[in-house]
Amino acid sequence: MQTPENAPNLAPLADAPQPPTALRRTIAPAWHTVVLIAGILALSVAGRASLSIQHAMPNRIVTYTTTAIFELAMLGWVALGLRLRKVPLRSLFGAVPGDMRSVARDFGIALVFWIGSLMILGTMGIFWSSVEGAVTHRQTLAHAGQPFSPTPSQKQTLKALEELAPENGEQIAGWVLLCLLVGLVEETVFRGYLQSQFTAWAHGGAAAGVVFSALLFGAAHGYQGVRNMVLLTVFGALLSLLALFRRSLRSCIFAHSWHDLIAGLALGVLRSHHLL
Repeated sequence: MQTPENAPNLAPLADAPQPPTALRRTIAPAWHTVVLIAGILALSVAGRASLSIQHAMPNRIVTYTTTAIFELAMLGWVALGLRLRKVPLRSLFGAVPGDMRSVARDFGIALVFWIGSLMILGTMGIFWSSVEGAVTHRQTLAHAGQPFSPTPSQKQTLKALEELAPENGEQIAGWVLLCLLVGLVEETVFRGYLQSQFTAWAHGGAAAGVVFSALLFGAAHGYQGVRNMVLLTVFGALLSLLALFRRSLRSCIFAHSWHDLIAGLALGVLRSHHLL
């Protein structure tokens, strides 16, 4: 057990030159990280099982509230692990100056990053659908006079996302708040805490931190099906690289929240126009 004398020496937020993803010493006990990983995987499996047996559309506000509770519980668990090592939670965010110019810069970088990541994920998604369509002999793209026929994985993903996409003003407000919370919490957990732990366990190997945190990020979304789990693993790796590049999590939080927000709103619009 570490004592205050040999605990990680983290500089205050304003002076921190880089986020803890570059640290070589663990920021929480190993057992604490194992419990967190087990909990994330258990929730992913439970979510997928629930989706497969559920027939009626759930109350979205209840779903948003339940999701928010789980997110806050996960953040609280991370805070507890850091406290055991006397590591401040804010150290996970890296160097995040509060002036408007810095905030605007991170927002702009997040927007450019998000557009670039969409191009990468879109290309991968099209390739995946083409291969799956060829294997299952299904029509994955609509041709003139012929209806669109989604593949099994696309149907599973659409069903999962339909349960989350907002339909009215109240649900849109709830969705916005949830996306802001999820972006903050999941970046803190996956790119802050877990990436730091995996990097430390690899004796400072940043590649290990990126790969294993991304794999766990993808695995956490089991309810969205294998296809989206793979795509989200790639998205997680890209976010990890962004965190290393910016030496903070703020751009990642912006990009993550924006991505979830736009995806949900776009799906809601498509459904309202009977395009799904």
